[in-house]
Amino acid sequence: MTMKNWQLENAEWRTSSRSGGNGNCVEVADNLAAVIAVRDSKDRSGPVLAFSPTAWTSFTASLRSE
Repeated sequence: MTMKNWQLENAEWRTSSRSGGNGNCVEVADNLAAVIAVRDSKDRSGPVLAFSPTAWTSFTASLRSE
């Protein structure tokens, strides 16, 4: 899924409370309409991955089961 910069203007980025604050994190914005956006916290102006809510839920569920 491709996103334009203007589509991310209202993104509220957050990191996991378990990330440890060392700067090697991913940031997630889950307040956008119909998309979950993910980016590297070290390169906030870099590329953003976009997932459908269904795909994101499946992905995070698979991580929890590991």
